[in-house]
Amino acid sequence: MRTSPVPAARGRRRSGARAGSGITALLAAALLLPTVQAHAEPAPTPGDGAPVTAGPATATPALVTGLDETVAADVTAVDAARDHLAAKRDRYHIAEPQKDLTPLATERTGSRETVRLQQRYKGIPVLGGEYVVRMEKKAGKRAVTGTSGRYFTRLDLATVDPAVSETTAIDRAVAAVAGQLGTGRLTRPAQDGERAAPLTGAVQGLTVLPQGKGILTRHITVTGVNPADGTPVKQEVYVDARSGFPVLQYSSIRTFGATGTATGTATAGEAGTADESATTASQLVVKGTGTRYNGQKAEVNLYQGADGAYQMIDYSKRAAATPFNGVLLATYDARGREAYTASGAWPSGIQTFRSATPELGEDFTDSGAVDAHWGAGKVYDYYHSKFGRDGLDGKAGFVYSLVGVVNNGQPFNNAFWDGQKMVYGQGGGDYRTFSADTDVVGHEMTHGVIQHTANLVYVGQSGAVNEALADYFGNAIDVEANGLDMADPDTSLLGEDLCTTMAPRDCALRDLDDGATTQDDFVGVTYRGDNGGVHLNSTIFSGALWDIRQNLDDDLADQIVYRALSAYMTPLDGFTDGRAALLAAAQELGATKAQLATVARAFDDHGIVEGWEKDLGVDTETLMTGVNIAGTGVGAGNGMYAVSRSNASGEEPYSVWIGRTDGRGAPQQVSENTGNYHVYADTDGETVVWAEYGPQSIAIKARAVSGGLVRTIGGAGVRITSLMVEGDLVVYTGFDPRLGLDHVAYIDLKTGAKGLVDQGRGDRATALPSVRDGKIAYAKLWMQPDGYRLGAEVFDVATGTTTLLPGDPAKDMAIGQTALTDDGVFWLRDTDIEDGGKASVERAAIDGSTPVTVLPEAIEAPVYSYSLTASDDAVTILSLPPATSWANATLPKLYQVAPDGKGGANRVSCNRGDQVYPSADTGKRVLWLDGTTGSTDLVMRDRPAGKC
Repeated sequence: MRTSPVPAARGRRRSGARAGSGITALLAAALLLPTVQAHAEPAPTPGDGAPVTAGPATATPALVTGLDETVAADVTAVDAARDHLAAKRDRYHIAEPQKDLTPLATERTGSRETVRLQQRYKGIPVLGGEYVVRMEKKAGKRAVTGTSGRYFTRLDLATVDPAVSETTAIDRAVAAVAGQLGTGRLTRPAQDGERAAPLTGAVQGLTVLPQGKGILTRHITVTGVNPADGTPVKQEVYVDARSGFPVLQYSSIRTFGATGTATGTATAGEAGTADESATTASQLVVKGTGTRYNGQKAEVNLYQGADGAYQMIDYSKRAAATPFNGVLLATYDARGREAYTASGAWPSGIQTFRSATPELGEDFTDSGAVDAHWGAGKVYDYYHSKFGRDGLDGKAGFVYSLVGVVNNGQPFNNAFWDGQKMVYGQGGGDYRTFSADTDVVGHEMTHGVIQHTANLVYVGQSGAVNEALADYFGNAIDVEANGLDMADPDTSLLGEDLCTTMAPRDCALRDLDDGATTQDDFVGVTYRGDNGGVHLNSTIFSGALWDIRQNLDDDLADQIVYRALSAYMTPLDGFTDGRAALLAAAQELGATKAQLATVARAFDDHGIVEGWEKDLGVDTETLMTGVNIAGTGVGAGNGMYAVSRSNASGEEPYSVWIGRTDGRGAPQQVSENTGNYHVYADTDGETVVWAEYGPQSIAIKARAVSGGLVRTIGGAGVRITSLMVEGDLVVYTGFDPRLGLDHVAYIDLKTGAKGLVDQGRGDRATALPSVRDGKIAYAKLWMQPDGYRLGAEVFDVATGTTTLLPGDPAKDMAIGQTALTDDGVFWLRDTDIEDGGKASVERAAIDGSTPVTVLPEAIEAPVYSYSLTASDDAVTILSLPPATSWANATLPKLYQVAPDGKGGANRVSCNRGDQVYPSADTGKRVLWLDGTTGSTDLVMRDRPAGKC
């Protein structure tokens, strides 16, 4: 709906936040994974009459059920599966299954066989390209009963030879993650130096992203420590192999709450397992007892080592006569160890919890060790007894738990699965250690099961399904292990037993009976936050699963959900894909018509129906829908906008488009089709500028809005942020990799003159610039003999003189985005880092006179000023609240305030979702990238919505 127009602007264009400037921490996945959904109605069947559900953007069906087609019984399951796909080429359209599908796993449950196959394109793995073949083998015969998954038939890359070196890819990936982790402000460092170790990148190989005809990427895993909060980092970054632009970026950390950590691994030797290699498992089990947090006595299996100590190692899950090649559960004392030391390697010197007697004392209770060890055994027993699954990996692999990690020496109120082990944070204050609730233990261990079955990509809808399945099984295990009643309303709660003072409903982190639906509660987020909503939107899907368990026999519900996970789902499945998988699994397991209706009704009640995404409403005018880019921002000025976009499938390198901010007329492409990525565009209505990422360097480009030649006006090597243009001046922030410092640079379009506002000195850094009338404002950090100084400054390009703006350089903690208007200079100032991230909006004349606090830091309104952009008529603030849990209210939202601050701050839009990269035009009009609909759209409002 178009908002009412406002009177013509009295001043000039906007100034302030730009893509990659004060909101660098919002830089996230630039390429959206295909959120393709299964279809409710089957597509026309091929000539053989098989019941087929059409595949998304591929000739290969997404789901085939009801088959009974004989295949060879005297070959391996993998060969039988691939032979079937080859024999039915007219159905599956997979030309060479033996060559293009490599085995991932084969799971056998009774007479059923499930074979998972990884798609490869010219030998390179395709992200999310997995196909599943289900078979039945009995009485010496084998038949295929169905298939499902994604095989991308439209891939057609001209070459799979990367133009970008591994070194460049690592540099670009690390820079992208550093940008995402930034605070959005220039912040005072610790006087004794930063504690955090630098980020490092490791090459994982080439990967094809299945967008359109495909994107060849170098997969880089970036690990290290988040400098903002000390938590571990593990980001998967996919760098376009032609141009070096990071096209996809997300965290691979599976957490119980909203924050997390990264992966670690250990060998059996590091685990401290028994060294009596001739001893059988049955001889190694010592029965011990301990008290759980809830006061209940619990029997736990221990092992007595050569030193006589009773260790928390459980050999009971191995066959009685098995020496050392089966399941082993071990629980480690990691109390006081920083969570980031569990990232990529085990904390040095940790040992299993051990006691002088098999009667475990109070320390084992308070540490969370008893609950972690007991719970791990219960999770193993659940999966083994219900589904015949031997451990998390299905292959009797080791199961390790680390208990008691901290963050910056303080309680770490979270838990995570890092790809190899469970890690539980040490409690404190209102929280116990996070192993204290069986549903948390079950949740984290289920992430291990998911990893070794459907391996749902931990981002967007597939990530929300991943979380939902972990929640469902975590709660189901809690119910069974503790003898709870499904009729008790508290059984739907997760984490309800973690608190020391709060009641269960006040303590719980999630409630599977919260009634969340796609229509009312789905919140569209870019990959900036919560990995695209993996926790935020999970109860929509897990709520449907829990409804099924409440309305069907418990065991049948569990069997249906597990069968769907292990035999139907593949890595990119979203909500409606998951619905189709459960219905197919229920039918395969012999569910009655009434039971199938119960499953379907559960999804209907939560709005998980075909095409649900189309019903999400907004209160903004959409200028461009589905730009397919979440991290390259938007620029606007004097009635024009500039933005990067890709094609509908997202495989095209990003190009720059311009259009009118009032929505009239059609947008037009201004960048050239060079095969490189054209990003971070800005315009002042007369000129458009952008950065072009190439395999060796980054070029800065410029062109007149009215047309003409594209010029290369400058460049950089690793990273460019804060690119913007006003009149004849182009400004940006460049990165000096030698010193690790940012410097604000400028280019005169008329004369070609170039310079740095701080002369590139090694004792200072500058960032977050804005430009107007030959003046550049920016944040500045510099060193003095007695410590750091921090402030906002103005540089006059014509004279080379600088003016420091009012503040307290010796005490200010952070300086945020600047903006130049006809009222002077606006900037963000943070004097108190203990207030959750609030900052004041300051204003002064260009010469530093007449300072005014437009919006105080201590304002009671929920405005956490993270960045800003301004026109001559209004200041628009991007607010990013601190989040202990994910909800619409904790997402980035926009507020607008008058230049004098009168009238307070008003919400720009009431849209339910991410509102990022705002750019002010003239008047009160502001544009931004909005994630409400589940895609990334360019939207606009002419005036604030007010209160929401």
